[in-house]
Amino acid sequence: MNTVTNLVEAVPCSRLKTCARCVMDTTVPEIHFDGNGECQYCKMHDFMDGIYPRDPVKLENKASQLVDRIRQVGKGKRYDCIVGVSGGRDSTWGLYRAVKAGLRPLAVHFDNGWNSPIAVSNIANATNHLGIDLETVVADWEEFRDLQVSFLRASVPDVEIPTDVAIHSVLHRIAAREDVQYVFFCHSFRTEGIVPRGWSFLDGKYIEAVQKRFGTRPLKDFKNFKIWDFFRFSIVKGIQSVPFVNYFDYNQKKVSELLTNELGWKYYGGHHHESTYTFFIQSYLLPRKFNIDKRKAEYSALVRSGQMDRQTALQQTTWHPYEYDEKLLAYVLSKLEITKTEWNLIWNSPIRSYQDFPSYYPLMKRCRLPLKLATSMGWLPELLYLKYLE
Repeated sequence: MNTVTNLVEAVPCSRLKTCARCVMDTTVPEIHFDGNGECQYCKMHDFMDGIYPRDPVKLENKASQLVDRIRQVGKGKRYDCIVGVSGGRDSTWGLYRAVKAGLRPLAVHFDNGWNSPIAVSNIANATNHLGIDLETVVADWEEFRDLQVSFLRASVPDVEIPTDVAIHSVLHRIAAREDVQYVFFCHSFRTEGIVPRGWSFLDGKYIEAVQKRFGTRPLKDFKNFKIWDFFRFSIVKGIQSVPFVNYFDYNQKKVSELLTNELGWKYYGGHHHESTYTFFIQSYLLPRKFNIDKRKAEYSALVRSGQMDRQTALQQTTWHPYEYDEKLLAYVLSKLEITKTEWNLIWNSPIRSYQDFPSYYPLMKRCRLPLKLATSMGWLPELLYLKYLE
């Protein structure tokens, strides 16, 4: 088995070029720098800052206009928005802000079988305290397990996109059922950052291609999201994806304190560790096999938004590897029914990417202008367009 134990051993610091402003570096294959040494992700952040300004008055006005529009469209309906919840900080705060703004959300959770006890408790506490209805969609475990194993066998870094795409699909399907036009995705570019395309490529066609090549069963229950689903939900049904938390000044420390005090929310120890599988992927698989440290994207966002000192971020990502429990690997392999022999084969398989499989990416590049229009209409989040096509 590969014995790489941290990022420093995998790529010596002397060979890395780091952004002059954040901590993204040349471990990201598609990264490039301008004349001032700043990376494209800093430029994307600045673009988003222009859309969602830090000025409290401007941001409040923008949020008020959005809320008024949602209320107007949702008159006479049981719910006026759908909010995806995971038990994490971002989605919990998004739900909290929606209620405080006077909206009537339906909280929706996609259970892929990997929830930590803290995540389950956080979701229950938040919805109970706020008096919000919760709908949980549970994946068919045997089918979803087979799909997750397929992505591990494919030897690609974006092994979590089945969950991400399923969440996107489930929220839109429930919105259509409830005749709701607004779906809230609670990702903050100021705290989570912008994940490079080479690290995570969300594409329903790509998912089908990986499953066809490495899976052992057809996808029947899995809620995929393909190009005709985009047309159906976004254009025909008029459902808009709203990056709701971007409409509010997001300070990670203050948000954590507020949620803890008002909703009984508990921290789970790391970025997206509310999911046991995500914990395994980010702390073990990605840094040790793919030389990917997702903290760089998160810390870079915090640095850009003034919530973290750049030197501290550099020290954390350079000298402190992700912490994980050796029992975690054994638990994941047992739950996925992967033998040690197969795991060794998976671990030592040549690294691939989404570009080694059929996907919508070539079509997306040809349709750049229509997709830009779709983004301006609210059918696509701005960050998705920037990440895939800029």
